[in-house]
Amino acid sequence: MATAEALYLIPAAVLRNLSDKLYEKRKNAALELEGIVKQLAVAGDHDKITAVINLLTNEYTYSPQANHRKGGLIGLAAVTVGLTSEAAQHLEQIVPPVLNSFSDQDSRVRYYACEALYNIAKVVRGDFIVFFNQIFDALCKLSADSDANVQSAAHLLDRLVKDIVTESDQFSIEEFIPLLRERMNVLNPYVRQFLVGWITVLDSVPDIDMLGFLPDFLDGLFNMLSDNSHEIRQQADSALSEFLQEIKNSPSVDYGRMAEILVQRAGSQDEFTRLTAITWINEFVKLGGDQLVPYYADILGAILPCISDKEEKIRVVARETNEELRGIEADTAEGFDVGAILSIAMRQMSSEWEATRIEALHWMSTLLNRHRSEVLVFLNDVLETLLKALSDPSDEVVLLVLKVHACIAEDPQHFRQLVVFLVHNFQLDHSLLEKRGALIIRRLCVLLDAERVYRELSTILEGESDLDFASIMVQALNLILLTASELSDLRDLLKQSLVNADGKNLFLSLYASWCHSPMAIISLCLLAQAYQHASSVIHLLVEEDINVKFLVQLDKLIHLLETPTFAYLRLQLLEPGRYIWLLKALYGLLMLLPQQSAAFKILRTRLKTVPSYSFKEESIRRISSGIPYSQFNYGGGGGSQTLEEGDLNENPNSLDMHNGINFASKLQQFQQIQKQHHLHSKSQTQSRFVSTSSAKDIQIAEEPKRSADLNRPPSRSSHKGLGQM
Repeated sequence: MATAEALYLIPAAVLRNLSDKLYEKRKNAALELEGIVKQLAVAGDHDKITAVINLLTNEYTYSPQANHRKGGLIGLAAVTVGLTSEAAQHLEQIVPPVLNSFSDQDSRVRYYACEALYNIAKVVRGDFIVFFNQIFDALCKLSADSDANVQSAAHLLDRLVKDIVTESDQFSIEEFIPLLRERMNVLNPYVRQFLVGWITVLDSVPDIDMLGFLPDFLDGLFNMLSDNSHEIRQQADSALSEFLQEIKNSPSVDYGRMAEILVQRAGSQDEFTRLTAITWINEFVKLGGDQLVPYYADILGAILPCISDKEEKIRVVARETNEELRGIEADTAEGFDVGAILSIAMRQMSSEWEATRIEALHWMSTLLNRHRSEVLVFLNDVLETLLKALSDPSDEVVLLVLKVHACIAEDPQHFRQLVVFLVHNFQLDHSLLEKRGALIIRRLCVLLDAERVYRELSTILEGESDLDFASIMVQALNLILLTASELSDLRDLLKQSLVNADGKNLFLSLYASWCHSPMAIISLCLLAQAYQHASSVIHLLVEEDINVKFLVQLDKLIHLLETPTFAYLRLQLLEPGRYIWLLKALYGLLMLLPQQSAAFKILRTRLKTVPSYSFKEESIRRISSGIPYSQFNYGGGGGSQTLEEGDLNENPNSLDMHNGINFASKLQQFQQIQKQHHLHSKSQTQSRFVSTSSAKDIQIAEEPKRSADLNRPPSRSSHKGLGQM
């Protein structure tokens, strides 16, 4: 009925020309149609207008004929123009067919759809907003249309729609944002330009709060920073810069949600994206305040890798941000998660970049200083991480690791735990002891007091069941004790072992563990000026003790005797009568050295410089003077020590006890520990011998069988066996 009525209202020639293939005829028909609608509008006959719209929609815009569809579109635009101010009430009928034509297969139809909607929008302006989301969706697709003319027409329409939106008070940003968010990760460059354009326009409207919805599309903007098109990168960067400026000036910003996005983008493969993300994070740390505290761990996880970035600009901003973040003294009550931040720092200790590892250690140190009790909850994990880091190729990293270790070890129970962990680590990794042992021990002695460190190490090694490791570890500690400048006070204290209670206590605390190495115990006695005991130890050495390892250590000691550390000992050689046991000890060492070795020549040359001395003459002089033996024995720090059996008969205890040190007991202790080493060495030798013998027995047992097999003619089964093998 409606269609018949419309056919009655519109002349047949107009309807025919409306579907003509020539644009001019369609245009003229549309003008006539516009006049008809104007008359109907003046008459207020909206039912007939509805009939005309239905005719154009059903018979033309949905027609299978392309020219009919083109005519329908221009006709709907003409109807809208004819209605002018009364067009709004018919938009529900007019706009949907036009929007449907945007997806038409014919590019010319899509072009005319843009043209039609443009003319409709010019007439209705603000009333058009109710269809904004559908129009935006259509324009988004058309912005990437394969036809350049369609793209151009869509661009013109887009500009008009933007003008309408910016002047309208009916636009709903809340309804629009989900639509925008869905499309932000589209890769098409034309669509990206379209989206950035809309974001920029809407952000420029004072009444539209785009900043409040920034977290919804921030990630999409960052994604565009790595676009292949320079223009798109520039547009995205410009939009981001504008938003960052707004954030600085805004009293209320949702930092949390955006921080999560920035942290992800700071790890981007694209350099420009990383720089922009780290710049934003830098500003957020300065501006975010309490709101950002729960996100500090995530932020730190983004900053630390960037500190070692290949791009200098990123490194500079990352370092500045790191310092800013570490300078904030946040409270756990505010959401500051010590465990999470500590976890990030420990994880970054495995970074391949030295600068990142260093900053991770600074964070661990800072957390210990500010939140000690919370950090110590994770002590085992922390110690494990730090001990692994002792093998770091960077000396600076190792020194910082030791600083953190020392900070933990301020508590006595943690000090013990640290040293136990350290010894265990050396035991598992001998190369660590070899390459970094000296650095580690020396630094700990500076940070934690040398005497305390050495006493604790000695206590642990005294009960060490792995005798080989105990021997190696003691040799290393002994060499450090004799050579490190940081341990000069410890050496001075040991020199007073025979006259000073503190020196005696230190000597006794080291003695038991030093017994694991004959050369170490001899060195300790020389340092403590217990020369008679050193001589006694030397005379106790047996064939098993004097091996290649022993001679290598002895060679080192002989060279060390020529260093400033033992200057006092060399000066004592000027008084051979007073330091007779020193002379005997050195001659004892000389007798153990191969004559062709450099160490032999060095020591022999040194002993040749000693003033000539006769043991016989000194004994007669001492006896005739009536001076008791005890005054010569250990006198003057090093002790006046003579060598006559008669003296032993005069006072047998004088050689065994001095300053409360029972040297006879100590000698027995040395023998017992060395006996354990000898048994252990024999056991290992026997094991190796048994293993070797077993292998030979098996080989011998197999020989006759092989001979028999070779003499026996091959069988099928034997061929089969070889094949299976």
